[in-house]
Amino acid sequence: MQTPWEYRYAHRTQKMGSSVIRELLKLTEQPDIISFAGGLPAPEVFPLKEFQEACNVVLKEQGAQALQYSTTEGYRPLREMIARHTSRYMVEVSPENILITSGSQQALDFVGRLFINRGDYIVVESPTYLGALQAWNAYGAQYVPVRMDENGMVVEELEAALRIGPKFIYVLPNFQNPSGVTLSLERRKKLIELADKYGVPIIEDDPYGQLRYEGEHIPSLVALDGEMRGKNGGAYTGNVIYLSTFSKLLAPGLRLAWVIAPEQVIHKLVMSKQAADLHTASFNQYVAYAVGKGGFLDEHVKVIRATYKERRDVMLEMMDEMFPPEVRWTRPQGGMFLWGILPEHMDAAEVLKVAIERKVAFVPGAPFHACGGGQNTMRINFSYSKPEIIREGITRLGATLKEALAKNGHN
Repeated sequence: MQTPWEYRYAHRTQKMGSSVIRELLKLTEQPDIISFAGGLPAPEVFPLKEFQEACNVVLKEQGAQALQYSTTEGYRPLREMIARHTSRYMVEVSPENILITSGSQQALDFVGRLFINRGDYIVVESPTYLGALQAWNAYGAQYVPVRMDENGMVVEELEAALRIGPKFIYVLPNFQNPSGVTLSLERRKKLIELADKYGVPIIEDDPYGQLRYEGEHIPSLVALDGEMRGKNGGAYTGNVIYLSTFSKLLAPGLRLAWVIAPEQVIHKLVMSKQAADLHTASFNQYVAYAVGKGGFLDEHVKVIRATYKERRDVMLEMMDEMFPPEVRWTRPQGGMFLWGILPEHMDAAEVLKVAIERKVAFVPGAPFHACGGGQNTMRINFSYSKPEIIREGITRLGATLKEALAKNGHN
């Protein structure tokens, strides 16, 4: 039965939908289910002591300011710290190139609000981050997916997508969510060149860049773009908008992220933010700065890397032992996820139903494909669960997969 409300929703709500992952997390809240479904950092690495001390210091020394309204751009000392911290990895930027947002999800929404007209084409990796699709579906975006392999987006197939005239290219170059793969340096350079040739901006989403457990650091797209243009010295004017977050470095509950972009883009994003929430929570920004200053982040990220590397290694070891040979998976050099690929005729959503009966969960891969497909894929998180839980969970999942394959005629 329809209610009067059904006739009052805006047209853009027709493409809105609940996150498959969020809905799945509700199902897996039962304490006896081992969940590899969420993209959750390990609570064991949250710096609780440092947060407690920082809260006390902020309230004692800057309480009135920290509890007051603030500027939309964000707490300037925090933006200065981000500029210093990121300058070691990318082109030099100034605080005027940085906007603090309430999580990267808000930044993605603002990008959609700022750039997407209904019917605009967006080039995305296939698969791509589900949260970006959710943010941009409401603005009526259409997607042009580009295939991925073990070295990231297959840029040799990008030029055909760029001829369509997309509004921008969206890419997660480091330990991509959901696949865990990393875009190679050679492909990054080619991507920058093609984007410049066709005049198409790049949105670089980089929440996991510092979570590398092996191999050499690869320069970011924003750094390579700045290098190509010969721009340096604190005034980035290039073709890349860069997003990152404190959710993976400090704690996701802070809801603190940032955008790096040319000043004219930051100015437009500031206007979007003023309309949305005036500014990101002042107290959270003051506390994050108090925790992060003085080199703490550099030391703390080493703890995170060691913890997640151990968990990744245990998961890969157990998958080698317990998964059937018909199943393939990625071997990420960092980040929080790996990607499973079942035989083409299998449906991961159907496998999940049996897996939940065995008290283990993952995320089916189909929702990460902007234009359909991927029914035989699955995203598995290794950052959240302790090694002994991972061992038990992968044992259960391996048994589930073997059973599913046997039902499908594989012996």
